[in-house]
Amino acid sequence: MSLLALDAEALYADLVRSIRGLLQPDTHLLGVTSGGVWLAERLQKDLNLQTPMGIISSAMHRDDFARRGMTSSAQTQIPFEVNGAQVLLLDDVLFTGRTVRAVLNELFDFGRPASVKLAVLVDRGGRELPMAADVCAARITLPATQSLALARGQDGRFSFNVKDI
Repeated sequence: MSLLALDAEALYADLVRSIRGLLQPDTHLLGVTSGGVWLAERLQKDLNLQTPMGIISSAMHRDDFARRGMTSSAQTQIPFEVNGAQVLLLDDVLFTGRTVRAVLNELFDFGRPASVKLAVLVDRGGRELPMAADVCAARITLPATQSLALARGQDGRFSFNVKDI
């Protein structure tokens, strides 16, 4: 898929359809700051889920903390019992796998879930760690010199930002 064809709203609709098959009555959504939180909030509403959703930050468990420092993104808020929970982790873009590793470390600081599934809008390849999404709306290839991030407009609609880094 080319960047020109990357329609975040269409991918979100695909993600919703795919996620329905993963959900159990007791599944909790857990959004990775910030794009994953936006996805979790909208899914919670669109799927009329009754279980509490949470926010998880990778900041405290990053292996590049010295280089990146503390980000201004939201801090972890998990309003449900993690021990024994069915968790659906949501993120906007899967790249190296390091953010997923960091948020899993953060999650396990709160307890031991029964299962954790990962859903992402876009898998851009370039993995440095053995991580894979259970659900992915699109797979693309970008040069390592570019970043891809989800953006949310004032109307709540999603789009993508691509930047040279």
